[in-house]
Order: sequence, then C-alpha cells, then structure tokens
Amino acid sequence: MRLISKAHRSHEKSRTIVTTMDNVKTVLEQSFKCVRVPPAKHVPNLEEDARNGLLSQPRSLPPKYFYDDHGSKLFEKICQTSEYYPTRTEDLILKQHAQDIIQSTLPSKIFELGSGSSTKTRHLLDACSETAHFPSYTAFDISESALLSGGTTLSTYYDWLEIDLLLGDYEAGFKNIPNYNESKLVLFLGSTIGNFEKPHAIGFLSDLRANMSARDRLLVGFDRVKDRQILNAAYNDKGGITAAFNLNVLNVLNNQLGANFDSNKFRHSAGYHMEKEQVEMHLISICAQQVKFDTLGTSIEIASGERIRTEISRKFTAKSVVDLLGAGGFTVERDFASANGYFSLVLAQPI
Repeated sequence: MRLISKAHRSHEKSRTIVTTMDNVKTVLEQSFKCVRVPPAKHVPNLEEDARNGLLSQPRSLPPKYFYDDHGSKLFEKICQTSEYYPTRTEDLILKQHAQDIIQSTLPSKIFELGSGSSTKTRHLLDACSETAHFPSYTAFDISESALLSGGTTLSTYYDWLEIDLLLGDYEAGFKNIPNYNESKLVLFLGSTIGNFEKPHAIGFLSDLRANMSARDRLLVGFDRVKDRQILNAAYNDKGGITAAFNLNVLNVLNNQLGANFDSNKFRHSAGYHMEKEQVEMHLISICAQQVKFDTLGTSIEIASGERIRTEISRKFTAKSVVDLLGAGGFTVERDFASANGYFSLVLAQPI
C-alpha cells in the first residue's frame, strides 16, 4: 500500500480544480457563437497598405498591424509600465463614474466597438448590477479569440447578462450590423479615436452617427494634451517595451509579406509634436539598406536615417473634443475627466 502525503493530496485536488475550471471555460466558449458582420465598405488589407505606404515616401503603415499575438502581449506589458498612463487612467474614470454613466443613460443595450476581451466593460456591468438595471451586451471586434474569451468571462460574473458577439472590422462601416431596436450606449474606449487622422476620425464618427438613433449615446475616450515630458515618457518607457512593440511590426511584414526586414537595422523613435498636438512613432533606418517583399514582387531602397511612420496618437483639448464630435454629428453631454486632467471619457449625444 502506497501512502499519499497530505501535500500530495492537496496538489492533486488543486490540479483537479484547475482542470475542472478549464473544462468549464471550454464548455462556455463552445456555447458562444460569433456572428460575422460583412464589411459595408472596402478596408485595405496589409498588402494594399504596404503598397500604398511603404513603396512611396514618406513611408508609413497603419498601427493596426502591431497586434499579432506577440505584439498584443507586448502591448499588455506596455499598459503595466509606470510611464504609460492612458489605460489605467481610463479604467479609474470608469470605476469612479460607472454608476453616473449608467443612471444618466439607462441603455437597453451596451454596444462596444473594439471590445477585445471586454475587461474595462465590467465596471459598467458592475454598476448595472448595483442599480438593478439589466441591459444586454454586444461586443464587436476583429479577434474571434478575444470575443470568445471576453464573452466567457462576462457570463461567469453576470448570470443576468445576455451577450452577443459580432466578428468584424468596425472600420468597414456599420450598415451591416444587426438592427437593434432599443436604446444603446455605444462604447469606443482606449483613446483609439486618436489613432485616426482628423478626416478619418470625422468620417468614422459620421458613419457611426448615421447608424445611431437620437436616444442612443456614445461614450468615447480622449487622451488630453499635457506636458511634453509626460507624453514622451509614455511612448519611450525605460524598459524598452514600446520600442520592442514598434520593431515587432517588421516581423509582421516578414511573416505575412515575405519581407526581409532586419530589426537590428532600425531604431524606435517616438515624440510629441506640439504644433500638431500628436505623438508620432517611427522606425528609423540606421543604415542604407534594401528590403524585398516576396508577396509584392518588389523591393525598396531605404536610406540611412529614413523614417517609417507606424503610429500617430492625437491628443485633445476641451475645444478639439467638441469640434471633432460636432463635425461627426455629436454634441458633448458630459465630460468625465481624470483628476489630473490627463484623460477624458466623454458622453456624447447624437445631434
């Protein structure tokens, strides 16, 4: 007869619990189905964006290509750095004002654009539970795994919550989204609006407004203009995680377009441009080099010191928030600003 120690039994019990929870999560994920939303308009793919942005000068690439699996993990680490304030500041605003937001809107549905795993949304759903107001929830994202993970997690916390998962690209328009005949609180968090050039942002908001009713509301995050040193530090953390995140887009191009970028031949650069009120992130070539693209059937010559712009992140004043929303068909109803003025969650009403 083999004697089993108490510690061993405890370990076996813990392993069984973990296995059981994993099984529960798998079953829950299988109970969800993502509904694919067909694009209402054409959105360029990586090959098209590379042809348009990298084969001519000045060279550029949209920031959405940062987020392969490795890039997404790096961004999660960026959000944990002491320098990068936006994520935790927005999260704190939501935590502090969730009840105000829910009680002033009383939505029948919370509809989130670019929901990811719906982490921040839980502050609003907690407020719904606390105030006995029970809307449904729809998450809209380009990542099926993030949608399934988020839906599974939310269903374990809120047994009252009806969840719909929509798979698609919000930049492809909203005309093909199911018609929900109920009042909606539309969430567009994370200051993502700042990654759009102004005409693009106006077009995005106008398209969204055309698919909202007068009783709907939009809750959108805006990173605010602030001291240059704070902004520069946020995009140049001491641990070099943002630099690795920026350089990783070269691996995306190598993997998906058969390119032969050498990340050791580039350096990360990011800085705030006061006159434009935006942070710009670049990759700078440290030597003259030739890069080929097998998929595109071409190559490019990059000079020493030449830049590839990989991101803009616009920063906003109270006036530019009002002006942008107004141009997109909205008016500011309430501005939930952080105590330090670094960030705002703006509740906007369709005009």
